[in-house]
Formats: sequence, structure tokens, C-alpha cells
Amino acid sequence: MQFTYTARNTSGQNQTGELVADSREEAVAKLRQEGLYLLALDESDASSADTTSIARKKRVPRKEIIYFTNQMAIMVDAGVPVAIALEGIAKQIENPVLAEILAHIQKSVESGSDFSAALADFPRQFDRTYVNLIKASEASGTMPQMLNRIAAQAEEEQETIQQVKGALMYPAIMLVMCVGICIFLLTYVFPKLMPMFASRGAAIPAPTKIMIMVSTTITSYWYLVLLFLAAFVGAFCYVRKQAWGKSAFDWVLIRMPVFGSMLKKLALSRSIRTLATTVNAGVPMLEALELSSGVTDNVHFKQSWLEISELVTSGKQIHEAMDGKTLFPPTMQQMIASGESTGRLGMVLNKLSDYFDREVKIAIKSATTLIEPVMVVCMGSIIGFIALSMLLPIFTLSTSH
Repeated sequence: MQFTYTARNTSGQNQTGELVADSREEAVAKLRQEGLYLLALDESDASSADTTSIARKKRVPRKEIIYFTNQMAIMVDAGVPVAIALEGIAKQIENPVLAEILAHIQKSVESGSDFSAALADFPRQFDRTYVNLIKASEASGTMPQMLNRIAAQAEEEQETIQQVKGALMYPAIMLVMCVGICIFLLTYVFPKLMPMFASRGAAIPAPTKIMIMVSTTITSYWYLVLLFLAAFVGAFCYVRKQAWGKSAFDWVLIRMPVFGSMLKKLALSRSIRTLATTVNAGVPMLEALELSSGVTDNVHFKQSWLEISELVTSGKQIHEAMDGKTLFPPTMQQMIASGESTGRLGMVLNKLSDYFDREVKIAIKSATTLIEPVMVVCMGSIIGFIALSMLLPIFTLSTSH
């Protein structure tokens, strides 16, 4: 089998290339022997064309992956062979993409592949953490328990993500309403009042002049406004895709008022939960640290975990590698140090993950409580300024007679 890879060398530079190996595991082992840190590995030979075509289809909803995992846990725990369990679940799945994927996994298992290796062919649906946990459970004979643990963790993460989205939904709706009301006032109400102001010849206050200018721009040069907005959105998307742009954007996100603390705790919660699950499952520590870096979308957390992994590779303990990492609270470092010194790191990581899960829920509640009055004040101030700019000339006209 031929693979294409992207890896980081000892100088910290990324390099790409191709290699031949009998399996993904052998390809990973070869790259590590060469001193390369693997970032991406894809099968490139023609035999994987059918798998690639399936994997490139629409992403399967997370809730359906959770349902599949729960069903697999029940059937495997009941002693049903993996291939038969996959066949039974595939017949019940309504999503045609997932059903096709499960049928392909079933064929791979029946042909002699491990369940984890068959799952690895579909990284869009089953990420590295999922695959490595299944692989560890295959070696230890604890697949039913591991499937239950994966499903429980995925459900907790899904619930937390929904809570975060819910907390962000309120300000988003308020912002849309504010913009809509402002556009209505500036494009419909103001144009009807401006002829009256001009005919009376009254002195126009400065706020009204500003709003007249904005209203005229929107109504007379709306195409330029749309062009500017399109250019702004395009420039933002371009910058967001660049490495430096994503780094700057992620830096702002975790330092913004109200929501920054919530997003920071969410990243900590997901990475620590993954580290706890993988370490307790018997996944090697370096692999567990790499997997922890992959569950967060924030570049700075990802980079910090990768740096910790590199320091652990050089012989340091995890708590020592965390020195100087401002993204990780001191209490976290102290607890990990205690776990490493007593040989109970897995238990400590579980307690840490539970702690950060609670912190995320508290942060979500605090953010929701704080954002409501802030949005009301901001929205009221903007709309109030527009309304005041309309009323001031009317007051001037009424007092002049």
C-alpha cells in the first residue's frame, strides 16, 4: 500500500512525501523511526478509491455516530460478533451514507481487518481518538466497556457544545434584531422625515446630520454597501484560513470578555477528558497527548499540547512540560504532578476532567446571565441614538413657533 504523509521534522519544519507499507500502523512506525512527527497520513493507491469516495460524502451527524456506538456496545457485550453486529446495525440505520460506511467496514472486518483498522478508513466520521480507543480495547479485550465509554463521552461533549451554542444564540438573535431595526429606521422612516426637515429650514443637530448621511448612503448607494460587505466577508474568510489569521482569531476568542473564559474552559475540558479516557484505556502517553491536541480547534491550545508532547518525548514529566504554559491553570499542573508522583495519573485526570466539565457549565450560565443586560444596553443605545436623531429636529421645529 502507498501512503502520502505530512510530518514535522526535528527542525520544526513540515515536509510531505510518499512511502510504501503493508498497513497504516507500519507506515506510522516507519515515520517515527525516521524522527518525524506525523501530522497527516492518507492512503494514495488505487485500491482505496472506493473508500475515498465514501469518505468524501456528506458528514454523518454526531448523534448518529453516538447511536451507532451505543448499539455496537450492546451487541458486542451480548456476544454478537463484530461483523454480524455491523450488518444488523446497518440495516436499521436510516442515513444512507452511514449505512454504506458500515457495510464497507463490515466487509473489511470479514476479510480479516481489525475493527479499529476498518474504522480508520473513515476519519471524517471516526476520528483518531475514536480509532485509538477501539484499538486499545481490542488489545485488552474490553471493547464493550470502551464503546460505552466513548458513547458517554461523546454525549457529554455534544451536550456541552449545544449549551455553548445556546449561550451564543441569544446575542446572535439580538444582534440580528438590532441590525434589522436600524436598517428599517434608516431606509424607511428617515427618508420620509428628511423632506420635512428641509422644507422648514430648521437647524439640524449634529446627530441628525450623521444619521442623514448614513441613511443617504444606504438608500442611494446600497450596491456599494453590499459590495463593501461582500469584500469584507471575503477578506475575513481568506484571513481566517491563513495560519497567522487563524492564530490571531483564536487568540482574540479566548481573551474576549464574557465568552473568552467560557471558550477557554471548554477547550481545557475537551482536551483533559480525551487525555483521561485515552490514558485509562492504556493508550501510550505520547499518543494520548497527541490525541488531546487534536480535539480542540484553538491553535494555541493545540500548539501547547504538541509542545508538551515533544518535551515528554525528551524525558520530562507532564507537569514539568507545562511550566510556562499560561493557558493551563497552576492547579491543573499541581494535580497532574500529584498524580504522576503517586502513580494515579488516570484517576487524577478523571477528577480534573469532571472539574472542568463543571466549570464549563458554570461559565455558560455566567455568560448567559451577563450577556443579556449587556446586549439590552447596547441595542437600546444604538436604537435610542437613531430615535433621538429623528426627534431632535422635531423638538427644534416645535419650540421655534
